[in-house]
This record gives sequence, structure tokens and C-alpha cells, in this order.
Amino acid sequence: MKLNLKNPLIFFDLETTGIDVAMDRIVEISFLKVFPNGDEESKTMKVNPTIPIPAKASAIHGITDDDVKDAPKFSEIARMLTHVFEGCDFAGYNSNKFDIPLLAEEFLRAGVDIDLKKRKFIDIQVIFHKKEQRTLGAAYRFYCDKDLEDAHSAEADAKATYEVLKAQLDRYTDLPNDMDELSKYSSHNRNVDFLGRIIYDEDGLEVFNFGKYKGQPVEEVLKKDPGYYGWMMNGQFPLYTKNVLTSIKLRGAFGKE
Repeated sequence: MKLNLKNPLIFFDLETTGIDVAMDRIVEISFLKVFPNGDEESKTMKVNPTIPIPAKASAIHGITDDDVKDAPKFSEIARMLTHVFEGCDFAGYNSNKFDIPLLAEEFLRAGVDIDLKKRKFIDIQVIFHKKEQRTLGAAYRFYCDKDLEDAHSAEADAKATYEVLKAQLDRYTDLPNDMDELSKYSSHNRNVDFLGRIIYDEDGLEVFNFGKYKGQPVEEVLKKDPGYYGWMMNGQFPLYTKNVLTSIKLRGAFGKE
């Protein structure tokens, strides 16, 4: 099924030094850009993470320190990526919980302004788990009747994700071919930050989604326990989460909406 697109849709996958959004870095990014008229363009780039790649990460994706020593740093390709991503929505596999938050962190570290929160995010894993409860390789086999060659290669995973979404739309007649609706369907929570440490409750109020204050309004917590703000700002939380926390704190202090 051809995707019903209002905006270009970026299917992307990251290979990284690990799974800690706040601390780990991208070593490879691959994206497939699908335009509303059906045209496609793709690109895969190695990235120098500026930190060592752990052996256990290399064992998964096959990328070593030597492979990326001459590759550009993310800060050197960040502005180019903002031009490629401008006006686009995003799709990936487990992307809402990992790839999007890590990508946002890399842009922040590079000092490049890109407001990803204005974009729609389609997480194919969420759709798959809601429908079938499987992994990407199994999803590819289930929906496309193909074996996923070069699994954990960013390029192969990004292309497989694109094929799986089209096959999901063919299979499930109740699944809307509309990126706004798919974005809502593939979201578990209404995240305020990308990693979901702060979410919106049923009344649209920002609440903590972890720890001892889980479910409590952020603004109220910061007023009754000011030290909690300092604890989070000094902790290993993503930069984007810290920015969101600071915005809520300042809004509470100055009474701005």
C-alpha cells in the first residue's frame, strides 16, 4: 500500500555506542526519505562518536573504532541533517523510546536548533507489538515473508521498517493510512520530553513518570522539593529532559503559560 503522506516521512535507524540516551553516541545513521508523491531518497553515514565504541556494541552492529576514526562527528553533519529533515515526519522501530530521544540529544550537544516536537513520530514496533507481539526480524518475516539480512545494519533496518509499515497498512484495514493517526496509535504515553520521564496526564498537566514523585505534577513537586530540580540537573538525564524541566520551573517562577 502506498503511504498517504502530507509531509515527507523519514524512516531512520541509528547504530550507537550503547543504549543510554544521556551518555551514548551515534556511530551510524541511515535514513530513507519518502516523499508524498512516492519518490524516495536514502543515505547512510558513519559518525565518529568521539568516545570509544564498547566491544559489546561492536559485536551487535559490527562497527569498530577503526571504522569511524575518519568519519565526521555528529556536530559536523548536524546542520546538513536539519535541512534534510525540515518539514518531515519520522518513522522507526522502537524509535519513540530510543532513536528519537538520542537524535534529539545529539542535536543539543551539537548546539543545532531543531524542534523535533513539531514532528509526527510513527513507531512501527508499537504497532507491531499491539498487533502481534514480535521483534523486527520476526515482523519482517511475518509481514513481508522475507528474512532480514544484515540485521543491526542501520541501512537494512531502516529499509525493513519502511516495508513493514506498508505491509501493516495492507494487512490491517482498521489501521489508518494517515500519519497523524498513526503517530497517535504508536504512542504509549503523551510525552513532554522524548524519553517519557515527564508526560501529560489526562488533564494535560505535566507530571513525573518515574521515581518517588511519579504521577505528581512537576510544577508542584519543584515548589515543595526545590532540591529535586538540582538532583535531576546534576544527574544522568538527557539534555532535552533537563531543558523541559527548566522550562516548567521558570514558568512556575514567573507565572507564564
